[in-house]
This record gives sequence, structure tokens and C-alpha cells, in this order.
Amino acid sequence: MKIAFDAVPLIGEKMTGVGWCEAGQTTAMAKLHPEEKYTFNLFSRKDDEIKLERLKPFRAGKIGVNIAHFSGFAYRAASTLLPVPYSRFFGKSADLTHFFNFIVPPGVHGKTVVTVHDMAYKAFPETVRGRTKYMLDIGLKKSMERADRIVTVSEFSKSEIIKYYPQFEDKLRVVHCGVDLNRFAPCTDNDLIEKAKQNHGIEGDYFLYLGTIEPRKNLERLIEAYSIFLRHRKGKAPKLILAGGKGWLCEGIYNKAKELKLGRRVVFTEYISSEEICPLMCGAEAFVFPSLYEGFGMPPLEAMACGVPVLTSDAASLPEVVGDCAVVCRYDSAEDIAEGFEKIHSSSQLRQELSQKGMERAKTFSWESSAEKLFAVYKELCDE
Repeated sequence: MKIAFDAVPLIGEKMTGVGWCEAGQTTAMAKLHPEEKYTFNLFSRKDDEIKLERLKPFRAGKIGVNIAHFSGFAYRAASTLLPVPYSRFFGKSADLTHFFNFIVPPGVHGKTVVTVHDMAYKAFPETVRGRTKYMLDIGLKKSMERADRIVTVSEFSKSEIIKYYPQFEDKLRVVHCGVDLNRFAPCTDNDLIEKAKQNHGIEGDYFLYLGTIEPRKNLERLIEAYSIFLRHRKGKAPKLILAGGKGWLCEGIYNKAKELKLGRRVVFTEYISSEEICPLMCGAEAFVFPSLYEGFGMPPLEAMACGVPVLTSDAASLPEVVGDCAVVCRYDSAEDIAEGFEKIHSSSQLRQELSQKGMERAKTFSWESSAEKLFAVYKELCDE
């Protein structure tokens, strides 16, 4: 098979979960099935060298690059309204092209696969950036009509897509995300942990949230829960570190910490580099992720792979990912989340148990397993 991958999620200055999902699946597939021919499709009006350098870690000497010297932003904007053929830019050599970020453009040669990660823009539209919601309102249904297969990342997301778009049920296939067990593993280098802490102004013990600072992550309620927990502990407790770049409508989250007068007990950092994620996770007493809605929820799985106890919410796909290897709290109750903090903080035995169980569960979500399932979707499609 000649397989093309849309490279857009891989070339941004700051990679998101969509990009890491594509990176994990494509690099693992190229290693597992070297008999196939793989290409990254890349729009680039300028700065080719920068984009190729960002792609380099994911090519592993096995994936080629097909560059169209045109603005990807301009093409995506135009193709939402006009049927500008994708094949005009990338030709007709691919047997199959996979788009990892919701949208299949018009006029793609060969078979098409699209990954639809979640239905957040339908379930929680108020938490989605206006531009993103507009794009999905206009383009997602057309995209799924164009696609020969729709891949999603959890059974929960499959049920959500069927709820809003029942006509596409027959096209749907579930392929769980994975975790890089080389990148995410227990860190025994205390100097590395301390250096990462110092780089972000973190002192002493801490609970860690890592992800975009945005409403969908339920961070205002997390801060309320932490305030309740802190009162019960009479101020003697680990700090709460909220690590990540600013997202959509994040002002209320920062204001909540000020409103509750938490001062230096709640620390906001900037975007965390990929090299620092594992040391920061491994230095935490627990990883906290009370999100309202996740198609999959990679950060809790990454923390589990690091041997870090996890506190998460009972919402969306998160129970499907963590199983019985985390403290699971009601997403809509600050008091219940505060009790979760207390359970983890007060019991070293529980922390050790969650650490061991979490590492074992993370092993079942390898990128190799994910890539094999995705490859089976490709084979099924190309054999039709």
C-alpha cells in the first residue's frame, strides 16, 4: 500500500494531543510494516526547513515527505466553501490518505480515513474556541461523508459520534491511543526532577495537572476542591501546580485562584516542553485530571506509565482509560474531588498500590498495539 498521512498536527510550534496521537501511530506502523510505502503530506508556503526539522523525529528514516508549496491555512479556509481538490496539490499516487484532525478535504485521491477524536463541540460547545466550532459546524458532516472509514479513540467517543451522527455508524472503528513507554517511565534521577521543578518555580511537594488551561478541563472546580482540601488540612498540604499553555476562555481559571486567595499555594506554569513532562510527573505526589470531556485522555495514561498515582473524573472516556487504577471522582462535585485529594494524600499504601496498578495498565496501551489496529483498518479498506 502507498499510505499518505496529513502532517499538519505534527509541524506546529507546540504539539497537542492530536499530534502526539498521530506521531505514535505513524512511527510505530512504519516500524512494524516496513513493506508498505509511507509519506507525510505537507503544505508549506515558507520555512520549509523549520517544518522538516519538526517532522524529523517522526520519520525514522522510513516515511517520505510530499511538500505542496502553498499556504495550508489558505487551502483549509478555501476548501470549506469551494471544492478545491486536494489531489491538485499532492497528486494521485496514494492508495489511502489519513487525516488525523477531524477534517477530510475535497478531492482526495484513493481511499480516505479520518480520526474524529471526540464530540466536545456538540456536548460542551461553550468550552470550544469559536473558530474551531465554526469549522466543525461547517465541515465535519461533509468530512465524515467523504471518509471511507472514521477512526475514533474510545468506545465512549464512538457512542457520542453515533448519538450525533447515527448515519455514519457503519464507517466507525475504534482505535485506542497509546503511550510511549520509553518516554514515559518512572524517573529515578532526582537531579532531573529538581531541575524541571526549578525551571518552573516549583518548590516542595505538589499535585500536578498538565494540559491546556481551558474550561473543558474543569480547572475552576479543581481549584475549589483544592481550597476545600487545604482548609481541612489547615494549610499543610502539597501545592497545586497547573502546568500548560493558555487556552480558550482561561481568564476565569486564573481569577478563581485569586478569588479564593490561594496565593502561592496554586502555581501556574507556562507550556511544558516534552523533555520536562516525565520528570515533572514523576516528582508529583499525584497527577490530577478532572476533565469534563475527553475523547481519550492521554495525560492520565502517561502519568500511570510513570508510576504516578492518578486522580481523575468519572466523565466521558476517562473511566474507560484508567479502569480501577486511579481515584475516580464525580466531575461535578468539588467536595468529591477534595475527598479524592485526601484519599491519595493520607495513604502512602494507596499511592503505592495505584502506582503499581497504573504501570501495569499502561503497558496494555502501547503505540505498537494501536498501530496494528489502525493498520487493520487500512487493510480492510484497501481489500474491499
